[in-house]
Amino acid sequence: MLTLGDKLEKDLTEVRRLINLYIEGAAKGDGDKLNEAFHASAHWFGTVGGVDYALDKKSFVDLMVSQPGDAGALVAEIVDVQIDGSAATATVKETGFWGTLAFTDFFQLAMLDGRWQITSKTFANTNG
Repeated sequence: MLTLGDKLEKDLTEVRRLINLYIEGAAKGDGDKLNEAFHASAHWFGTVGGVDYALDKKSFVDLMVSQPGDAGALVAEIVDVQIDGSAATATVKETGFWGTLAFTDFFQLAMLDGRWQITSKTFANTNG
């Protein structure tokens, strides 16, 4: 039988795995990894250079497949994960995205259909 601590550790491992699928998928333009990580109805929101983005899953995956984020200088780090029951948040810091951009990404996750899934990402462009 899983203890509460064992369940939390299992959930933390799975949430980190999904966030790493995002990091690897966005970096390399790997649609399979992105599709595994995100819920079918997931959305992305943020602003870059004064342009607002509100993308559905297909639009985001298509963008990352056509323009992978790693131009040779990408560094991404999970800096925080919070889990409370069937909901979680994760924060990722990225530098060198598309060569020159830096982001702080805020992910929301939920336990849906018996598994963790990323339901949304809101990002801040932290270098202008």
